[in-house]
Amino acid sequence: MTSRPLVLASTSPFRRELLARLGLSFETTAPDVDERPLPGESAEHLVRRLAEAKALAVAAAYPDALIIGSDQVASIDGLLLGKPGNRERAIAQLEQAAGRAVVFHTGLCLLRASDGHAQVVCEPFKVHFRPLTRAQIEVYVDRERPFNCAGSFKSEGLGIALFAGLEGEDPNALIGLPLIRLIDLLAQAGIDVLADRP
Repeated sequence: MTSRPLVLASTSPFRRELLARLGLSFETTAPDVDERPLPGESAEHLVRRLAEAKALAVAAAYPDALIIGSDQVASIDGLLLGKPGNRERAIAQLEQAAGRAVVFHTGLCLLRASDGHAQVVCEPFKVHFRPLTRAQIEVYVDRERPFNCAGSFKSEGLGIALFAGLEGEDPNALIGLPLIRLIDLLAQAGIDVLADRP
């Protein structure tokens, strides 16, 4: 069993809440990373690259830690949908998603800062959106204000009302941190989340 400190390279309250479910002690810190996609970059490559970049961005400050980086982007037919940032773009994203399937790609990195060893994966999750009217979308956006959420919704809140169905192995990935895959990566790094702790 490792005694390395665990660091979440994110200030997302959703990721922090998800990680806390595992009952592990951890710190959070803000990574300084340019999240813009590279020209022609696929959703999977983007989230894997950014998850690792976020972990690496804080590694110097935590040289003995295991660092978790994560990033998420949505795509419709290969077109990337990031965080909308404002009401108008959130409405436009949801109008585009209405009645269609959207794939959410969540990149996850577990970095051993001491030697730079990184385990990096991408967890896809597909959301089938209901047909939605402009009025329904506006009500949702005004209630939830999902401006910092990839795809413009919060599945842990009223966003569930937007969906006709879900497909994927880990619903936590939709919120931003695929815990099932993270548990596997932690186990490979010597952390058993089910081990007895004082």
